[in-house]
Amino acid sequence: MDISIIVPLFNEAESLPHLYEWIARVMKENKFSYELIFVNDGSTDESWQVIQSLREKNQVIRGICFRRNYGKSAALYCGFKAAKGDVVITMDADLQDSPDEIPELYRMITEEGYDLVSGWKQKRYDNALTKNLPSKLFNATARKVTGIHLHDMNCGLKAYRNEVVKNIEVFSEMHRYIPYLAKNAGFTKIGEKVVQHRKREFGTSKFGINRFVNGYLDLLTLWFLNKFGKQPMHFFGLVGSLMFFIGFIAVIVVGGMKLYALSHGVHAMLVGVNPYFHIAILMMILGCMLFLAGFLAELVIRNSPSRNDYLIREEF
Repeated sequence: MDISIIVPLFNEAESLPHLYEWIARVMKENKFSYELIFVNDGSTDESWQVIQSLREKNQVIRGICFRRNYGKSAALYCGFKAAKGDVVITMDADLQDSPDEIPELYRMITEEGYDLVSGWKQKRYDNALTKNLPSKLFNATARKVTGIHLHDMNCGLKAYRNEVVKNIEVFSEMHRYIPYLAKNAGFTKIGEKVVQHRKREFGTSKFGINRFVNGYLDLLTLWFLNKFGKQPMHFFGLVGSLMFFIGFIAVIVVGGMKLYALSHGVHAMLVGVNPYFHIAILMMILGCMLFLAGFLAELVIRNSPSRNDYLIREEF
């Protein structure tokens, strides 16, 4: 099979028939063998019923329906798991991503040898203040931290070699950083293509301004896990040891100052009254706690067997 197209969605009943017709036309014109996987992320409208009716028209359509809303990362994770095509395409269901981009994305993967190609919505039709400006700041920070020079890391329109999606784990809200996840997994040939961005025709955006705040926190999480995820003791143990050592030296200095004062007949305050003594003891305690946290984290290694368990109501 040439292509698997994965479409995560939440309350997009109106746009789904139009998106299907558009994708089917492009696939037919280019003679691609394909599957179209709709992942219904707990929609409360008629989205699942629409997907079922489309399935009756064309058996290339597959559907995954969550019992409740888990988020885009969960939808992509399950879509990646189900995908069978040599090239995997992801796109949003709101008709803002153009299926006409698929043939060129497919060519870049199969002929130019890219592991991943991310779309770049160079000209956007979103609100300049609430979306465009925060997006530019977000992407600038992401480029600096990840070392991946993409203009639009969070673009929903992407193409992957099948091997890539089978070897990365998308969880929490990490869909924003799939190129970084791919890079950390050893897939370093990452490209970019300018793609068309269209105005939304139906419904409203499902993402608020808080996604940018969460995005920065997720970026810090990924950076930390990439650096110390497998050896947390390298971070916690080092910081804890340094704090304990500095606190221990400070206690010795405070005690030495007290003994020096007494030996020269100079009145000095009690060691326990000296504020530097309490600061030193606090640093020693915090150092021990950080060291212990690193040791425990080394045992856990952040693995959770139930992290990507999602309740699927129906699947075909």
